[in-house]
Amino acid sequence: MSNTGQYSPASGRYDSMIYNRCGRSGLKLPAVSLGLWHNFGGVDSSDNARTMLRRAFDLGITHFDLANNYGPPYGSAEETFGEIFSQDFSTLRDELVISSKAGWDMWPGPYGNWGSRKYLVASLDQSLARMGVDYVDIFYHHRPDPETPLEETMGALDFIVRSGRALYAGISMYPPDLTRQAVEILRSLETPCLIHQPNYNLFDRWIEDGLLEVLAEEGVGCIVFSPLAQGLLTDRYLDGIPEGSRADRDDSYLSKGQVTDKVVSTVRRLSEVASNRGQTMAQLAIAWVLRQPGVTSALIGASRPAQIEDAVKALDNLDFSTEELAAIDEILSG
Repeated sequence: MSNTGQYSPASGRYDSMIYNRCGRSGLKLPAVSLGLWHNFGGVDSSDNARTMLRRAFDLGITHFDLANNYGPPYGSAEETFGEIFSQDFSTLRDELVISSKAGWDMWPGPYGNWGSRKYLVASLDQSLARMGVDYVDIFYHHRPDPETPLEETMGALDFIVRSGRALYAGISMYPPDLTRQAVEILRSLETPCLIHQPNYNLFDRWIEDGLLEVLAEEGVGCIVFSPLAQGLLTDRYLDGIPEGSRADRDDSYLSKGQVTDKVVSTVRRLSEVASNRGQTMAQLAIAWVLRQPGVTSALIGASRPAQIEDAVKALDNLDFSTEELAAIDEILSG
């Protein structure tokens, strides 16, 4: 990691960012947060990772989101973040919201996956060591476990908070009914569920079918990942699949087969709506998820600093007319 010049954050970093209250808690999150799912692993440039984290913080992005198995390889995104944190952000810890998760496969054997108390506590201890921090601000159970009793998983989150390993508890990808049960269990333990992290974008609107209603009723915040549908909701694939893009990489969750003629045609039409709003396609997609009153933050990924800058500019125009929303729905139904 050669980009070792001393980092001095921008003095006006809080002037323009919007900070939204997370449910009925005291915590506010930036309207745009940065996820380290991709492009921060051991196979990626650590200099680029550092440049992106610095630029994000200079723009007022105070929330960095990780998970135990982000990379590749597993764990390496937390290691990269930990190295950058120690050099650039250790004196700024109290200005950051750092999150991690466990729930997907992490290590071999019966104790490195799903939602047991043993797995969640051990995983977070490993994450803290990789990042070189004493605690995370938010710790999530990453996905529902159909076999472990919900009381055990939520009890583990309660223990994690009470033991000082995390300040807040969250859940990810829980459906509406299970979300309500999880929230009720955590409330009974007096460790409220702070936040839910589902995927949500113009192509995948499942949270509109009950989840947002549950979160509003229960006072739980919502940070949505993949607001750009892994990059599909940008101008990146309008003229084919660029070399080195997410769809071109073997280690990506976005495959070439997902970049269909129908998807490209839809994005091209949505781009016209964006242009009429004075926005890029990506900015429209981010503004669209943030139109929901229950969405606290849009969690973006990035491969270069310019993408973060572009995303934050979405906040310059978050209002949609009835006509714009109708046009978007018509395009999506076509």
